[in-house]
Amino acid sequence: MKKAIFLVLSILLTAFTFVGCSSKPAASGDPAASTNEPVELSFLTWGNQAHLDLYKKLIDKFTQSHPNIKVKLESVPFPDYQQKVTVLAAGQELPDIGWVSERMVPQFMANGILEDVSDIKQDANFKMDDFIPSTLELFKKEEKLYGIPFSTPPSVMFYNKDLIEKAGLKSPNDLAKEGKWTWEEFEKTAKDITSGTGASKIYGANFFRDWKTWIILSSYAWSNGSGPFNKEMNQFTWNDQYGTETLSMLQRMMFTDGSHPKAGEQVSFESGKIGMFFDVYSYVSKARAIKDFKWDIAPMPSGSQGSAPMLGQAGYSIFKGTKHLQETKEFLKFIASEEGVQATSAYFVPPRTSVLNSDLFLKQPDNPDPAHIKQAVIDEMPKAHFQPGHVEWQKIDNTILAGFDQLFGQTAQPQDIMKSLEEKINPILKK
Repeated sequence: MKKAIFLVLSILLTAFTFVGCSSKPAASGDPAASTNEPVELSFLTWGNQAHLDLYKKLIDKFTQSHPNIKVKLESVPFPDYQQKVTVLAAGQELPDIGWVSERMVPQFMANGILEDVSDIKQDANFKMDDFIPSTLELFKKEEKLYGIPFSTPPSVMFYNKDLIEKAGLKSPNDLAKEGKWTWEEFEKTAKDITSGTGASKIYGANFFRDWKTWIILSSYAWSNGSGPFNKEMNQFTWNDQYGTETLSMLQRMMFTDGSHPKAGEQVSFESGKIGMFFDVYSYVSKARAIKDFKWDIAPMPSGSQGSAPMLGQAGYSIFKGTKHLQETKEFLKFIASEEGVQATSAYFVPPRTSVLNSDLFLKQPDNPDPAHIKQAVIDEMPKAHFQPGHVEWQKIDNTILAGFDQLFGQTAQPQDIMKSLEEKINPILKK
């Protein structure tokens, strides 16, 4: 009898062991992991309120076809975003999906926190061929794809048409058509626009969105065949004639002409007290709300080798460790689909060919003149330089900002600042 009982227990134990070995739960990356069970995805951005309102509408539409998937939208200010993601990664609390910019991608790839989404290319309905090929390069590594772009905005110049007309000046667009929109003409225009004192002061120009966006000043050097870094991103090259000229221009505008706000002064383009303001095209989401004056956009000023805008890029990436990989991929495919890019083209320069040249992008309500969008955005994109990126970008960025602080505080001259930056940054680049 005991033998019979022992035999039954042995059979049962063997059966359970077999089931345990052959029926392990599906991994998050397996197709079987996608179920109809309720899940919540976290989606991190640095978007402003207009962007968030748009994405809330997109999320609502996605939920209609995926009622089991809830998407929680969060926003972190851009200057803090990269550090925030780094902290979340250290604590194993990364969101499921988020925005990533060109400067962040090298670090995030090196840290292994981005998910491979190459299999999305196999979905014929996603129409991967519609993407401008160059917009995908940032997200490729060793034949794998770690993100999908949604925005490829070149830097442009927003300008106050009323102030230009009041000063009796030709528009930057007309000057650009004539090949006369140069950095020298820009500086002269800024000086001519400047007027008043104190609270009523009108400044000719402002390069800084938040006193940290120094990178847009790279356009001066790029337009003269130079730049802050070499192509391999292993050498600081701004310690040359054009780097020094960049800081000297800013020094003159701030402290000699008074045509540029001094560091710390919070004077926005929307206030009507700035003649010309530099930002990527995405700033149009704020500019559209301006009703107190007429505004438009123009290309960046030209140097000896023509205009050379900065090309920003942002994409969607899935972060490693998501517990809902298939559901997150479904959401990614939706927001990066032709329909999704059509919606976000209200604010972002689309990476899909079908949307970039469409009236939907060019003729948004309260947009600049479509001819000027073509002149300052579409025609300038082939000339643009990507914002640089590096695994140690945060250290590089902070070091350069410290150099600008010396200029703002008038504690060092441009040539000395650039020499010091070269000595500090080259060792970081070569790590």
